[in-house]
Amino acid sequence: MDLVIRNASLPDGRRSIDIAIEGGRIAAVGPALPVQGAQEIDAAGDLVTPPFVDAHFHMDATLSYGLPRVNASGTLLEGIALWGELKPQLTQDALVQRALQYCDWAVARGLLAIRSHVDICDPRLLAVEALLDVKRQVAPYLDLQLVAFPQDGILRSPGAFDNLKRAIAMGVDVVGGIPHFERTMADGAESVRLLCEFACERGLMVDMHCDESDDPLSRHIETLAFHSQRLGMQGRVTGSHLTSMHSMDNYYVSKLLPLIREAGVAAIANPLINITLQARHDTYPKRRGMTRVPEMLAAGIPVAFGHDCVMDPWYSLGSGDMLEVAHMGLHVAQMTGQQAMHECFLAVTETPAAILGLDGYGIAPGCHADLLILDCSSTVEALRLRAARRLVLRRGKIVSEAPRASARLHLPGRPETVNFRLGR
Repeated sequence: MDLVIRNASLPDGRRSIDIAIEGGRIAAVGPALPVQGAQEIDAAGDLVTPPFVDAHFHMDATLSYGLPRVNASGTLLEGIALWGELKPQLTQDALVQRALQYCDWAVARGLLAIRSHVDICDPRLLAVEALLDVKRQVAPYLDLQLVAFPQDGILRSPGAFDNLKRAIAMGVDVVGGIPHFERTMADGAESVRLLCEFACERGLMVDMHCDESDDPLSRHIETLAFHSQRLGMQGRVTGSHLTSMHSMDNYYVSKLLPLIREAGVAAIANPLINITLQARHDTYPKRRGMTRVPEMLAAGIPVAFGHDCVMDPWYSLGSGDMLEVAHMGLHVAQMTGQQAMHECFLAVTETPAAILGLDGYGIAPGCHADLLILDCSSTVEALRLRAARRLVLRRGKIVSEAPRASARLHLPGRPETVNFRLGR
């Protein structure tokens, strides 16, 4: 074998497992495998997991914080207005360099697959060209899936639908939308119909910013689910954000959730950004601002978490750490039971990988040898510690490594070091 990882703990709870790798793929998984590797790595009981996956991001805006000015109010609408001010000043080279820098951060964080929305309302399609270039450059070490996103509304922004069609023809992968930002509820519903029918005709996936609002009457997710079912697009449609659901009455939601499940629509919450941008008009009581993650999971709806923003007009923080995203998600959703916390880990690994349709993802024979060795022993401990990424492997090759987390103490009669892990 090219490589054998020994004594690994796996996300499903198995311990003392070996993983044999040959030709960039996993050849065998099991305890005490009777094989030898040209290279052998002792995981020493640490967690070995498939890489992190970000199901919702905006790479065209990332690392642009402060350009052309700072979002003084910190609100969603000022962020959209600020992005509108920045777009005429964008250059393709600057977009590419910022995106490549972020992809470096991502690899170091064990984030090897990203679905990024790219604004298509600029008729130059400058950001589309830039991110298609980035996609080609990072392909050896990171899967970048692009969504044609009409930030200013597919009907509200003149020429946006034509721009979207051009972006898809250029190689963008997924059809996006933003129905709640159209001028009227009727226009929002019409935009969903048009975009779903366009995607269906071309066999494409759909991922819409949907109901990113505190208005309980913003119910475009219902329309999205209806058209997904009508057009037979189950498993190809995703609603992102869905924050209006936190303000809806329980009776309506009791009808909505089965419709979403039957329509095969997945959901993506963005905990860091939803908790920051939503409920800005509230005094007290103040809403949490994130969609109903536990309720959707209980209803059988796939739910993933996205980072959404890193150092851009909407969010001044972030570093590409999906464990930080999941950590915020479990707190905001009050998912602190053991199984619930494990579900939050899956929301940044297995679930978004399925939503993106990633080929060969997982820890099983035949899967790509894209793996992380984390400085922890379980998925829950990974979330608690935001565990260091000891090793990041892409197709069986090490692409990033980092030391274990520890601190040296100078305390009489106490241990010389601590590593924050219980019992170690």
